[in-house]
Parts: sequence; C-alpha cells; structure tokens
Amino acid sequence: MQENTTGEPEPWRILGERTMYENPWLRLDVVDVEPPGLNPFAHHVVRLGRVAIVAVHDEHDRVLMLRRYRFIPGETRWELPGGIVEPGEEAVAAAGREVEEETGWRPSFLTHIVTFQPMIGMIDSPHEIFVGGGATYIGPPTDAEEAGRVEWLPLRDMPNLIARGELAGSGTLVAILHALANISPRPTGL
Repeated sequence: MQENTTGEPEPWRILGERTMYENPWLRLDVVDVEPPGLNPFAHHVVRLGRVAIVAVHDEHDRVLMLRRYRFIPGETRWELPGGIVEPGEEAVAAAGREVEEETGWRPSFLTHIVTFQPMIGMIDSPHEIFVGGGATYIGPPTDAEEAGRVEWLPLRDMPNLIARGELAGSGTLVAILHALANISPRPTGL
C-alpha cells in the first residue's frame, strides 16, 4: 500500500457500489474498489444498523446480564442488553430502551464510552457501548424474543467467565473489559 507525505496509507478509490440484497435489518453491497497501486476488485460489504449495548452496574459491584441461547452459534452464553438503534433515535435512548425491554430494569444514567466496528474489514455496523447505573426494577421484560434469564453477576466473576468463553459478543466483551479496567461511569443523562 502506498503512503502519502504524512506516512498514512492512501485511501482506496471507490469506483462503484451496488446492492445485492436488502431487508430492514441488513444490506449486502458489492463495492468496486481500487487500492493504491493495485488492480481494482469487487469487495463484499455487509451493512447493518447501529447497535447500542449497555453494562449497567449496581452498588454491589455487579453487572446486569442476560443468559441467552443464540441459534447461529448454537450456544447459550451471558451477554449484556442491547440492540438496534431505530432510525431517528439517539443511541443513548436506544440503550435505555433496550435495557428496559430486555431486563425490566431502568438505569438512572448512561454514559457513552466508545463506538467501534466489530469486524471492520467486511461489516459496517457501528456498536455504541454505554455504562450505566442507578437501575430501578420496573417489571418483567417486555421483549420476549430478546429476553433471557436476567441476573446481576459480580464483576469479579467476569475474568473467569471470559476465560471459559461464557460471554457472547464483541460489545459485551468491550463493555465488560472497560468495567474491569476500573473506569468509573459519569452520569450524562438519558
């Protein structure tokens, strides 16, 4: 790859793009690209919506988790509440909504910690990670499709769960690793 005068890699030229498949949750595009100094080629890109994922902590150093079965890997694992940010919705509002729908708990504050792309070479799906606290129980989960067994798990147990492969999803891992780094959330409101 060629570099410019700043030492940074040159951007690829996008020669064209076409959608091969689309539904409300994803779009598969073929993008004709030309890396600097190389021949053009067709690159497949999966485009998903923005996602908000939340690690809610309580005063006992526990984190609100869901035990879910996911049919794609065929496994049951622990994960954090989260889901798709709806069109026109702010990510922080989606984060709060997803916690309530999936767990029945309402956090009093959420703080954005990072936005990342979990598979940047082929999938476009910004993951917005939040931490929160001050949760109040408001009733049973309302999203039966997304709800799992809801539990408050001690943060001190997370390294062992990670080592055993018991945590699912990159967003869950990023948020839990952030919490383990002892970085305190600061309220910014919902």
